[in-house]
Amino acid sequence: MKRKTVKQILLWGGSIFLCLTVVLAVHIYMVTRPKAPDAHTRIMARIDIKQPLSQQDADKISSWMYQQQGVDRVMVNPQSRIVVFTFFPVKTSATDIVHNFKMALHYPGDRYLPGAEEMKQGCPAMGASFASKITSIVKYIF
Repeated sequence: MKRKTVKQILLWGGSIFLCLTVVLAVHIYMVTRPKAPDAHTRIMARIDIKQPLSQQDADKISSWMYQQQGVDRVMVNPQSRIVVFTFFPVKTSATDIVHNFKMALHYPGDRYLPGAEEMKQGCPAMGASFASKITSIVKYIF
């Protein structure tokens, strides 16, 4: 009688564990697969300017960028000559913003696009976090 009870417990426990593992795998798959941009999606882009900038230039660039449709946030660093901005991809594209930037303000600059190796490494801000390491392990498995 005792042996039958132990087998039933192991059978039920194993079945529940297997079901939960399948549910977890499906959840991870659904969460990590790419999605099309929607109204709440924001994308970050960067422009590298090829001439020295003063603080007045940085303020001018910042105010112009904020006036562009779809641009949400702008950060301009005159020392490194980098403009970083976020935008809503359903309203505009980074290529259009950079093209309009060069035409309107006449600053020589190009959009920075990371290479394939940099894209594999993910976001530089999350590079050292524990969560990013776990995420990269899960992405490697699936």
